[in-house]
Amino acid sequence: MSNSKSLKIHNKSDKPDNIVIRDNNVIERCISIENSLPKFMKDYFIYLKGSVAVSTRLAYLVDIQFFCSYLVEMQELTSAKDINDISLEEFNKIKARDVNLFLGDYCTRYYKQTSKNTLIFENNNRALARKKSSISTLFKFMYRNEQLDNNITDGFNPIKLPKPQPDAIKRLEIDEVAKMLDSVENGDGLTEKEKVYWKKTKLRDKAILALFVTYGLRLNELRELNISSFNFSRGEFKIYRKRGKEVLMPINHTCELVVKDYIYNERPQSELLNDEYKDALFLSLQNKRLTSKSIRQLVKKYTSISMDTSRDNGYSPHKLRATAATSLIQNGFSIYDVQNLLDHDNVTTTQLYAAHKKHVKRDIVNNFEWIDDESDLDSFDSLNEDIINLSKDK
Repeated sequence: MSNSKSLKIHNKSDKPDNIVIRDNNVIERCISIENSLPKFMKDYFIYLKGSVAVSTRLAYLVDIQFFCSYLVEMQELTSAKDINDISLEEFNKIKARDVNLFLGDYCTRYYKQTSKNTLIFENNNRALARKKSSISTLFKFMYRNEQLDNNITDGFNPIKLPKPQPDAIKRLEIDEVAKMLDSVENGDGLTEKEKVYWKKTKLRDKAILALFVTYGLRLNELRELNISSFNFSRGEFKIYRKRGKEVLMPINHTCELVVKDYIYNERPQSELLNDEYKDALFLSLQNKRLTSKSIRQLVKKYTSISMDTSRDNGYSPHKLRATAATSLIQNGFSIYDVQNLLDHDNVTTTQLYAAHKKHVKRDIVNNFEWIDDESDLDSFDSLNEDIINLSKDK
């Protein structure tokens, strides 16, 4: 008789079951990593649990596990053969220079051996900065917690991050968005093989793309949508942002139309689905909630058609988020309105999209004429012609 037990949800919160399961899976991964790390870090684990979102907690723990694995691999700062056996005394002897060597030398390019291959890993400055942040929080906490004698984090080398450039932001132009939506509507640009699946999923795909370019949703925000997320009588739907934030979004006529069209005319009836997926909004042909990979492939396919390029050069869902931001700003919405809609932590992120507003200076001055009299304007035109003729004579 098997001793394994199935996971049952006893959900008394107002969060849907799929969000509870998602968070539980992340928490289980966190616990698994914590069990592999030294016991003296337990207070730090409790601190993370109460101070950061579960996704951030996992990211920090992954980085710290990687750092501890490095210590064991190098055998210069510990004699432990397993990261669980690293002692507090050994950890207390770590200097800022040791961390700088880890970040600046080892992490930039390292190798892992498998049974068949040698894998090469590289980290850019953004990845290194995150690892530095994870390690810094650990050492700062342990110093405040009186486990370490010194706060070595002041000696960590700075990591310069490249300043984001507006021109580097990839997004679709407004006419390309229209072409993309036309493609999902009529199948233009699809191969014969793709059209076989398109006939079964075109309403679903159209709803997904419309929500992406209207609201700038993150991939997981869209993937986790349920039928119960929508309250059409109130004209709104609920999404779950990063850090567990619940947000009500107003639904416009276009998105309401395409979502209802998909639910009523293409999505399988709930009684035909497993209990786990009865409420899931976007389903695969296998009647399961769409995976992140499937959504990425879907977006890449239709964006490549809109840009008349290869499938490999199609855009990711995040580029549709950038598309939504620039389109809203080009249509006159303030950066603060767009910041609120897209959930940017810092308005400087939104300002990058504002830099894409074309011909803004020309539009301003052309609509701010001081001289309204047409005869006066004609005299200016005549003066300009005289100046041009004079320059030719010279």
